[in-house]
Parts: sequence; structure tokens; C-alpha cells
Amino acid sequence: MNTTLIVPGLNGSGDAHWQTWFQTLLPDACRVEQDDWTRAELPAWSRRVLERIDAATGRIVLVAHSFGCLASVAAATQRRDRIAAALLVAPADPRKFGVSASLPVRHLGFPSVVVASSNDPWVTLATARYWAGRWASRFVNVGAKGHINVDAGFGPWPEGFELYESLVRADARGATGAATAGNAWQIGAKRKVPVSAASTV
Repeated sequence: MNTTLIVPGLNGSGDAHWQTWFQTLLPDACRVEQDDWTRAELPAWSRRVLERIDAATGRIVLVAHSFGCLASVAAATQRRDRIAAALLVAPADPRKFGVSASLPVRHLGFPSVVVASSNDPWVTLATARYWAGRWASRFVNVGAKGHINVDAGFGPWPEGFELYESLVRADARGATGAATAGNAWQIGAKRKVPVSAASTV
């Protein structure tokens, strides 16, 4: 059985955030809590993610946002055998925090998807695409959607949840190459996501 770890970015993810909505849909989900949500310190943040990975049961599906993506990949590469998949949404630009040298620059060792926006103030599309390539992640451009957060209108996010479910299905099939294949996954084919089950923006 998988455990889903929700890994927010700076300032956490409030009640109206899509990560919180995911959590309402996933009874196995646990949220990684940081000691200080206002200070982006990669060693401390990744250590906390690593602690939650070690404490969890089964294989881990990471659902990360912004700086939480950087903390997640830094931690997950130390426990590749525990990680089933990772959904990395709007990863912050490592250069803004001076942590590029602390991140992996090769295949993460598990299926992953990087979701990015063309007008994200925290990372350019080209930078997000670059890191997706280094990590051998499937890259999804959602268009001009800001930082893919509450301010950009992302409360309930069925399309994002379908990406999550596609990763879980790929792991269940043992198809670790599915996350890096050139063909796009079909979104919305498996089940309807109950938008009414969570807060709205």
C-alpha cells in the first residue's frame, strides 16, 4: 500500500489550496510540516521530508509544490527504493535560492511529472523544462496559470489529480518508463473527481 506525502512550498498550503483538496480525497495522505514555513532552507526542508518518508509505511507518492519540489527531490534521491512516484508542481527556480548544486541532475530513479506554467513568477518555463529533462520527468505545460496556487485559481484541480492517478497507475503496473514516454497520458479517462469534496477558491 502506498502512502502519499503532501509537500507544500513557502508559507505552506492553506485550506483552499489544491494540495489540501488532494488530501481530502486521499485517506492515506500525510502532510510534511516544516518548522519554519517562511524560510526556504533546503537542508532543513529535505531532512523533514526524509523523516516522513522513513516514518511512512509502504511506498511513497510525493505530491509537491514550489520549494517543496526541491526539498522532495533532494530527499527522495536518498530513498529511491521507497519512492513510487512524484508529482512536482510549479517547482521553484533553484537559482533563486542558491541550491542548484544540491539537487540531483540525473534520472530520479522513479516515475515523475513536472507541471509548469508559462507565466510563473517563481520559475521560467524554460527552467522548469530544463530540470524536468535532467530528472527524466514527464513535462506538462499548463499554459499561463501563474504559480499554480490559490492566487492563480487552483483550489480543486481535477486535471492535476488525474496526473497523480496516472502516476499511481503506472507504478501499479510496474511501468516505470511511463512517466518519461513521449506520448501524453489521457486525462479524465478513469474516474470522475468529486470537486464538491473540497474547499473552493
